[in-house]
Amino acid sequence: MIFGKTVLSKNETSSVNEALKLMNEALDLCEKGLRIVKRESETLGLKELRSRTLRFIAASHLQKDEFECVLKCVRVLREGGGDHHPSLSVLAMKAWLGLGRNGEAERGLRSMVVDKGVPECVWVSAVELYFQAVGTAGAETAKGVFLGLLGSAADHFRAKDYETSAEMFEKSMLYVPYDIPHRILRAKGFRVLSLCHLGLSQLDRAQEYINEAEKLEPNIACAFLKFKIYLQNNHHDNAITQVQAMSTCLDFTPDFLSLSAHEAVACRALPVAIASLALLLNFYSMGKPMPTTEVIVLRTLVTILTQEAGNESEVLKYMKRAHARLTELGPDRFFGKDESGKRERNWFSVNLWNIGARTGKAKNYELCFEFYRLAAEFYGLTVDGEIEENNVMVCKSLILTVSAMIADEKQRKATLLDTEVKNAIELLDRAGKILMSTSTGTRPDDDQFTIEPDFYFIYTLEAYDLHSRLSDTGPQQLSLIKSFASSKSCNPKYLLNIGLNASQGPLSNPEVATFALNACLSALLASPSPDYQSVALIIRRLIFVGAIHRGDTDDEAVYGMYKQAYRIMVGLKDGEYPIEEGKWLATTAWNRAALPVRLGHVDAAKKWMNLGLELAGKVPGMQTYRSCMEDFVSGFEKKLHGNENRPHK
Repeated sequence: MIFGKTVLSKNETSSVNEALKLMNEALDLCEKGLRIVKRESETLGLKELRSRTLRFIAASHLQKDEFECVLKCVRVLREGGGDHHPSLSVLAMKAWLGLGRNGEAERGLRSMVVDKGVPECVWVSAVELYFQAVGTAGAETAKGVFLGLLGSAADHFRAKDYETSAEMFEKSMLYVPYDIPHRILRAKGFRVLSLCHLGLSQLDRAQEYINEAEKLEPNIACAFLKFKIYLQNNHHDNAITQVQAMSTCLDFTPDFLSLSAHEAVACRALPVAIASLALLLNFYSMGKPMPTTEVIVLRTLVTILTQEAGNESEVLKYMKRAHARLTELGPDRFFGKDESGKRERNWFSVNLWNIGARTGKAKNYELCFEFYRLAAEFYGLTVDGEIEENNVMVCKSLILTVSAMIADEKQRKATLLDTEVKNAIELLDRAGKILMSTSTGTRPDDDQFTIEPDFYFIYTLEAYDLHSRLSDTGPQQLSLIKSFASSKSCNPKYLLNIGLNASQGPLSNPEVATFALNACLSALLASPSPDYQSVALIIRRLIFVGAIHRGDTDDEAVYGMYKQAYRIMVGLKDGEYPIEEGKWLATTAWNRAALPVRLGHVDAAKKWMNLGLELAGKVPGMQTYRSCMEDFVSGFEKKLHGNENRPHK
């Protein structure tokens, strides 16, 4: 075989016959050897040698233009020996061309270019040989080969075999002329090659191909592929810039922004997704066909923003935008109708409420106020003519809105402007109407129509606070507290809180304090097991309010509170009434006699001293004090009698 190969390589017509003779002898020896040897390794070696010999025999017949013999050798190799050496395709195609059977040659060429086993240089030379043989008639075949390459390449791409697909597309590019009419076709090929290498994470090559495509045909597809490459490289700033550049392409449609957002989310490039969706929102007022509804874009944008802390201001911005658009379009057009519309409305409402709670917990009261205010607006919307079923949540949102306003005021150590106070009162008026409807039983007895007592209490405190800032609002404040006290939501704890607030500080109102504390005291004493610690606190505060606001000249109310304390203490076990509070009552009652003694008001002095003695008798540990008090009273009586018996001048 080696001798025959050497003779054949001389490429001389006279030596072909000699080469064939040597090759045939080699083939005979291989056949004999295959019949003799038994070892598998020897058999495989001889089979390989036999195939090589047959290929050289076919090449020898080709040089002699014995084309049928060439095809016979190829057929024997493929069918009998299972040989698929790349040279066989070229030998067969040349034989078909030699016989003038161009159809078979074309089929062989098509199968060759899609065969991964055929090196590029081999099939390129085969194509050149084919065109030399068939001339201009091969133009249509060239187009067919190109389209065929595209179709197998596309199949590999869909199967995510990007490496094979890239090879096919690269082969197909060899058939595309470099003239101007074929610029678009070449640009498409470069774009697909960029996609293939993007799929293989060969980002530099993907960038090279898309740059070539953009030179030939700058369009939205090129811009989008560049965007994908930036994403894969984690160049988020460049990706955001590319998103903006896409919108300037002549063939741009908003769908690409939606697609960009999806790609960015998949890559966890949240700033890029946010930029894409924010830009997409700008097209909804232009009347263009859109890939999805505006409410879904806003909901998606808010969802992405809430995945990272610190985006609350941006969330608020887009929530306000949603509110502005639904005001402009109407709830049914913005949210949609039926159950889907209600779900969208509820999604925005619930998220506003939750973010309001989160910002409130973080003591960011300025944002908290905004979120709760918007929550009230969204909860109050009716979709598809439904019955207002969210009034309770509207009420709660309004109450918490005002709470956040007041908390923000305290945090900033500022004072609400008159306009802000009036705005807050208007919000509470809206909440108050809902509260009144629930407390008077005009709503069904159902949890969704129930407002927790805490909210009614907070509402009352807020209204009391805000009305205190307006002139001549004392009667209105008292009416507000009386209304709360008569409601089912009221309890002694709330009344005590109100009474303490109203008895001191900038919110003081003696009428309100007296009413609330007395109401609380009555409620506590009516309890089967009164909390005497709270009872004592209320009595002390009522005495304080009476003394400060009524004056010592008219002390009947104050004296009445001391007497009421004494009546409460009668019958109690030792220590059941707080001892320190009992001592305070006894000593302060006794001390109130000092001024009348100095002024010579005997009756008033006796009244307070006797009350002090009575109270001291009910407090454990005051025996010594009581003895001293009794001695003083005895001396005081003697002095009085002495003065009475003294002759008058």
